[in-house]
Amino acid sequence: MRNNRAFQILAVFIALVSAVLGGCKKSTNWTDTSSHKSGFVIANGVRLHYLDWGGSGPVLILIHGYGDNPHVFDDLAPAFTDHYRVLAYARRGHDQSDAKGPYDTATLTEDLRGLMDGLGISKANLAGWSMGGDEITAMAGIHPERVDRIVYLDGAYDWADPAFVAAFKAIPPIYMESPPSAMRSLDAYRMYQRTLWFPGVSDPSRFEAYIRDSVVVQPDGTVRPRMSDSAAEALATTLLTDHRDYTKVRLPALAIYAASMADIRNGNSSQLAQNLAWEQKYMAPFRAASSERVRRELPNVEIVNVPGTHMDFVFTSRDQVVGAMLRFLSESAA
Repeated sequence: MRNNRAFQILAVFIALVSAVLGGCKKSTNWTDTSSHKSGFVIANGVRLHYLDWGGSGPVLILIHGYGDNPHVFDDLAPAFTDHYRVLAYARRGHDQSDAKGPYDTATLTEDLRGLMDGLGISKANLAGWSMGGDEITAMAGIHPERVDRIVYLDGAYDWADPAFVAAFKAIPPIYMESPPSAMRSLDAYRMYQRTLWFPGVSDPSRFEAYIRDSVVVQPDGTVRPRMSDSAAEALATTLLTDHRDYTKVRLPALAIYAASMADIRNGNSSQLAQNLAWEQKYMAPFRAASSERVRRELPNVEIVNVPGTHMDFVFTSRDQVVGAMLRFLSESAA
């Protein structure tokens, strides 16, 4: 009887181990199914990582936001390959690109120009998400001969505006740093990111590569941010101190604004209350002022408002974003 009991316990133990190993094997064997190729190019003295979805026609370069990586465009980029060759790259200090200073906007803009030179691209359409709006504004103003049209993906804000600096200092604490519990495993980190930034996206596989490239998995299974603290601090300083100069931009521009910065529809009631209060006090007036300034200082701009948050709108309002961009960009070809 005891032997039977021992065998039962052993069988249960073996089943549990098999399940765990099976889960690990499944995680290890994960592959990115997005239709891009990955490569590196030396630009402005640094090694930049880029993704190339291919396609035919004029070039469209996608530029991610602060703390992000080019995989954030995995879901969006394929929508344009019928008409454009689509690329995205990792800004220095991000993802697999070199973490080498300085990180000021002038340097980051020269990185973009160097990337184009290194890939043999004489002219391109540029789309900047969030902080990516810094590079496309500067590039269009300083090197207009290299740019056809620019698109702001919730990136038309001047992040160095005192109104945003005040908003940034008052942002709900949960958005400032990942809690230790979120860094215990890749699964925990994915759940944290999904709950905080992508609650409106029902299919998490659409941003899986982005999540995985944001962290490095340690031997013990915990994760750490891929971006170093020093690079993060220097880039944040650039974001909050380098002012935009829209007046130098004479090229056609499309500014797409998401409805809110933080999520005010999904999540627990306590967090929603904090988000809503912050949005109403800081972001709503800043968004209105930004839109007005863009209309005033960009002579050839079109503004489109779409539902969604700063981080999820290209997923939740993908069709509207793609439609607006294709129509806007096609005017150049015509």
